[in-house]
Amino acid sequence: MRVNKYISEAGLCSRREADDLLIAGRVTINGEVVSTGAKALEGDEVCVDGEIVRARVLAATPAAKKAVYIALYKPVGITCTTDRTVDGNIVDFVDHPQRVFPIGRLDKDSEGLILLTSNGDIVNEILRTENNHEKEYLVAVNKAVSDEFLSGMAKGVRIHHQMTKPCRVRKIAKFGFAIVLTQGLNRQIRLMAAAFGYRVTQLRRVRVVNIKLGHLKPGQWRNLTDVELKGLLPNRTQW
Repeated sequence: MRVNKYISEAGLCSRREADDLLIAGRVTINGEVVSTGAKALEGDEVCVDGEIVRARVLAATPAAKKAVYIALYKPVGITCTTDRTVDGNIVDFVDHPQRVFPIGRLDKDSEGLILLTSNGDIVNEILRTENNHEKEYLVAVNKAVSDEFLSGMAKGVRIHHQMTKPCRVRKIAKFGFAIVLTQGLNRQIRLMAAAFGYRVTQLRRVRVVNIKLGHLKPGQWRNLTDVELKGLLPNRTQW
């Protein structure tokens, strides 16, 4: 089994985060530092930061094997990390009986919809940029939204030494706009707005693909329905 999957299925973190651990040289197999693509064989000792990663053993009941998929309204101040040494980490905040991790990130100063799961296999499928999965946000800024600002945001902005992909933007209030992105660069909306001299004062994600924030209040979460799961990745046959 690839070691990133081994770490993910042990419940330590998502596969993407396991890849980050591998790149950082924090993973060993039988005492040897390994990189991405390494495989763990039966009987191997896998460690992260010197701590042995134990394979998770589930009870033999169908309910215990069923993966968890939830929608959370993340409040401002909660950090989307599985590192439980971080105050306000999302894992402790949700306090789910199964080990879950976030699908993607929503920065600490932002609020709104984020999906979490115990199934590491689907994380990269959902986050992969080429899948063009939409994420919709409502944004408040510190000065009046102009047509020039909306047009510039929609065409793409240079941040992180690259141009953002064209996106849909519309005005919803004198100091507010809605934006639909298909990529997830770090602090993307805030940096895009800053390029035009705007400062984001509030940012709320209200949709991820077909999943909507709906009537959830800050801090509340719910399980995704079967219909929502099928709409999220329609080509996937198993959940």
